[in-house]
Amino acid sequence: MPTQDWPSATGQALSSGQQLSKPSVIPPPVKPRGSNPKSDVYLMRRIIAEDAEWSLAIVPLLTELCIQHIVKNFQNNPILKQLLPEHQQKVLNLLSPDLPLSVTANLIEDESYWHRCCVQRWPVCHVEDYGGRWKRMFFERHLENLLKHFIPGTTDPAVILDLLPLCRNYVRRIRVDQFLPPVRLPLPPRKGDQSDSGSEGEMEEPATDHYQLGDLVAGLSQLEELDLVYGVKDCGMNFEWNLFLFTYRDCHSLAATVKACNTLKIFRLTRSKVDDDKARILIRSLLDHPALEELDLSHNLIGDRGVRAAAKLMSHSRLRVLNLANNQVRAPGAQSLAHALAHNTNLLSLNLRLNCIEDEGGQALAHALQTNKCLTTLHLGGNELSEPTATLLSQVLSVNTTLTSINLSCNHIGLDGGKQLLEGMSDNRTLLEFDLRLSDVAQESEYLIGQALCANREAARQRALNPSHFMSPLIAKGPENPVG
Repeated sequence: MPTQDWPSATGQALSSGQQLSKPSVIPPPVKPRGSNPKSDVYLMRRIIAEDAEWSLAIVPLLTELCIQHIVKNFQNNPILKQLLPEHQQKVLNLLSPDLPLSVTANLIEDESYWHRCCVQRWPVCHVEDYGGRWKRMFFERHLENLLKHFIPGTTDPAVILDLLPLCRNYVRRIRVDQFLPPVRLPLPPRKGDQSDSGSEGEMEEPATDHYQLGDLVAGLSQLEELDLVYGVKDCGMNFEWNLFLFTYRDCHSLAATVKACNTLKIFRLTRSKVDDDKARILIRSLLDHPALEELDLSHNLIGDRGVRAAAKLMSHSRLRVLNLANNQVRAPGAQSLAHALAHNTNLLSLNLRLNCIEDEGGQALAHALQTNKCLTTLHLGGNELSEPTATLLSQVLSVNTTLTSINLSCNHIGLDGGKQLLEGMSDNRTLLEFDLRLSDVAQESEYLIGQALCANREAARQRALNPSHFMSPLIAKGPENPVG
């Protein structure tokens, strides 16, 4: 329409006698650029429709501004306990997992924060192995990582000891599968030696002692498990036998450490070339230990002398699990263990697989099991056992009521030995597992033994579901069916 005003145009039309139709929409006046959109309802609606993020609340709430300020300055001024619970959670959700442990360790207990710390650092996190606690998992793995990369004589010990005040209440287990030796340095040139081929290529005799755990363990008040391997992983082309030495100084230091740790329940030292002398040093420190329940010295070089010390430990401790698998135990060592086992009232599991106790040692252990009333698990796989041991074990199965698992795999039990074991199983009601693989037992005997085990497992399941039903055999007898 021309620039004439609406009232004047209407008057002209009426004076000329024309009939005007009512306009359907009055277009809004065009506002100059830069005007306030809030003053125009139509324009404001158009802006809101185009921008879903647009809001009249342009300035954040003062609470949000305070939370952002606290998070930004948390490292220098950690404010958390003074806040309301809902504000604390908002701060924790915004905190960076990279904050120094000196700030967060003793201040933050929130598991979601430590969950983020763990997931950011390690791609695989099995928190169930750490009692379901993310904070415990973080500090245990962080400490283990420091120990595995500690180089004696090069790394500052304060790197580990400064962590003690932060992690002492959370670390319950230390698993270290490598200890690095000191760095080998070239010998200095000899005075007056003019030869070019004399000592230049020689290296100093290495000091192979590793990190001493005494000060660290003494500061961990909740430590219950030590799982150690003295060796180097992924050494590649730098392989040397000296990288895998467990020295006498290491041994004496470790013995003093475990003796002083009164909370220690599980001690494992595997794949570390522990021989008889070193085993005796370690075991001597564990005699009369107030808390030790499990000792694992598997995959070492322990012979009969070291096993005699372990047999003595069975009588002077609360040991419940003893693992000496893959060592050098022979018949005399097995006889020492059998003598201690006959009168022991604590040991539940004995593992002697991959040794060489032969029938002389196997028969001694079988005799001990006729009087032992506590052992539940026995592993004798790969020990050169044959029919004489099987014959005695069949007698054990007839009278023993505590054994639930026996492993005789990879022996030479033979056809007759298998029949003897089957006869013993006919009177047994407690054995639940019996491994006879690769032991030359007839298939029929092995199958029938398996059927007896299935019956025992089903009876055990029924007892667990309804224990009161099995309290007395007289319960099922009524007046019509008297006993006898």
